[in-house]
Amino acid sequence: MSGWPVDLKRRGLMGAGLLAASSALVGAKGALGQGDQVSGHQGHNSAAADTSAHVNAHGEMITVGDVDSANNGFDPTAMLTEWDTGEVSYLPDGRKLRTFQVTAEDKEIEIAPGVKFPAWTFNGRVPGPALRVTEGERVRIVFKNFGSHPHSMHFHGFHAARMDGIPGAGLVAPGEEFTYEFDARPYGCHLYHCHALPLARHIHKGMYGLFVIDPDPARHPEMAEAAKSRLLGTPENARWQEMAMVMNAFDTNFDGENEFYACNTIAHCYAKKPIKVVRSRPVRIYLVNVTEFDPINSFHLHGNFFDYYDQGTTLTPTLKTVDIIMQCQAQRGILEFTFAEQSDHEPGLYMFHAHQSEFTELGWMGMFDVVEALS
Repeated sequence: MSGWPVDLKRRGLMGAGLLAASSALVGAKGALGQGDQVSGHQGHNSAAADTSAHVNAHGEMITVGDVDSANNGFDPTAMLTEWDTGEVSYLPDGRKLRTFQVTAEDKEIEIAPGVKFPAWTFNGRVPGPALRVTEGERVRIVFKNFGSHPHSMHFHGFHAARMDGIPGAGLVAPGEEFTYEFDARPYGCHLYHCHALPLARHIHKGMYGLFVIDPDPARHPEMAEAAKSRLLGTPENARWQEMAMVMNAFDTNFDGENEFYACNTIAHCYAKKPIKVVRSRPVRIYLVNVTEFDPINSFHLHGNFFDYYDQGTTLTPTLKTVDIIMQCQAQRGILEFTFAEQSDHEPGLYMFHAHQSEFTELGWMGMFDVVEALS
């Protein structure tokens, strides 16, 4: 990247300090200083001072300024709870059919203040829409490629070979479209992504998203209550605070190493705007790792432990009472925890982040703002 004011290579960012590097980049579009950033959060919540303290405790290794979410066309905070449930109709046999419209588009997005990335997107966002269906429903995805390269959609789950978006079987050329159709099985927390070659580049450019299949309680009578709690739209599900999180990273100079890490694309987004959770309600996170160029990523929660459902394909935890899990690329799972059961859990900020320290300092870090009630 000749002409850029700082060395944007991964080690360059670490050596110079992410704060200084980002400040230099932001200069071209009107950077906010650290003081301005903090003051900008005064009206956000009463924990602004605590947020600043956490930031300072990390040696100010945090980006400066704000990303223009309106220009990006997506907001990482809104993404947490945005589920695309498609258009519902019914098949002749009475089964529910959910139809989704997905497009591939080339789009420049801002991944950190002042840092633009030439992404390839599903529906103009990275990650793509979080698709959500119920076990046993028929799923139809009408995929149109408005991008400049051949793309496809490969869904993790059960489906016929002719519905698999792999090279030679399912590539969709620019200007063309293809309709994927299959039954939603098995229930769990899954992934979809482009499977065109070179695969690493297509995934790294942003072509991926969550694909959640809720369990049908009627099919799991022995675990009906647990299944109802996962089924979107039920009273049992409504008491949960559910979130969609995709761990990703960006190689901004295309040298095969990532310069920025994030959860839902924007570096340090949930550190600057902590995620509000109500203390009395349990939390469920649908988490997937699509970080390219690094073998694993991780999720660590401060001050608490959680139960983990690897792949989300069980209704009983595969790990109990843990505070960190690791995921290789494409691995995913469901995290469940609460701040209501321990007297120590007073309202306040609870950090979460990758436990690869370098990932944390390069953007993959955030905080939950535990409150008694939403204001």
